[in-house]
Amino acid sequence: MSQTFRHPEILDIVRREGKVTVDGLAAHFGVTLQTIRRDLTDLAEAGRLERVHGGAVMPSGTTNIEYGERRSLNREAKHAIAQACAAQVPNAISLFLSIGTSTEAVAEALLHHENLMVVTNNMNVANILAANPRCEILLTGGQLRRADGGLVGNLATETIRQFKFDLAVIGCSALDRDGDLLDFDIQEVSVNQAILRHSRKTFLVADQTKFARTAPARIASLSDVDAFFTDKPLPPSLAAQCKTWGTRVVMPD
Repeated sequence: MSQTFRHPEILDIVRREGKVTVDGLAAHFGVTLQTIRRDLTDLAEAGRLERVHGGAVMPSGTTNIEYGERRSLNREAKHAIAQACAAQVPNAISLFLSIGTSTEAVAEALLHHENLMVVTNNMNVANILAANPRCEILLTGGQLRRADGGLVGNLATETIRQFKFDLAVIGCSALDRDGDLLDFDIQEVSVNQAILRHSRKTFLVADQTKFARTAPARIASLSDVDAFFTDKPLPPSLAAQCKTWGTRVVMPD
């Protein structure tokens, strides 16, 4: 197989998995390690990947990847994470769901819940939950971010300040090794920080691809959330920190 055919498939794999290894790709394609290293170098020089020791990850930067691409990333894992999260969301509570493809998956998993009052700054979440007649839906208002249906800015933040949610489910664009939740949009960061302050309990939903990425703006720490729903065990040092912080780490069965 020529590099013309390998490169798109390598990119598909790294989008799906978050990270690729030289050894794994060589076995997958049946080519030498040197061939894969050249492929990864070419893709890195073109800005499509970022080389790391033993492989490559999605490139980091100051802008997020396109929404449609994010939606397709690790889709099965997001579905499993969402199901695990929704299983721990009680009926008859006030709930905030934030911007993100993972929180949209949670909304889909809540279609059979009853007597929920859901506040959201995510128009996609509102449209999904409109199919649940037993769910009251409130939109925060705010500046519409056309790329992903998010509502951000001061109006969104001020709306959130009028509530005290029983539970909030949030996402993030990246997770640092020390447990910091990161994002690209400063306005969205401010909204998420308000959500954390006005919720009795907070769940984070983020799949393993978030560990392979970085973003410039800090939202909070894993120490600030009650439970973290993900699809891959945390690095031992961060898992130990979560135990110290009292942050439960939940993976789908």
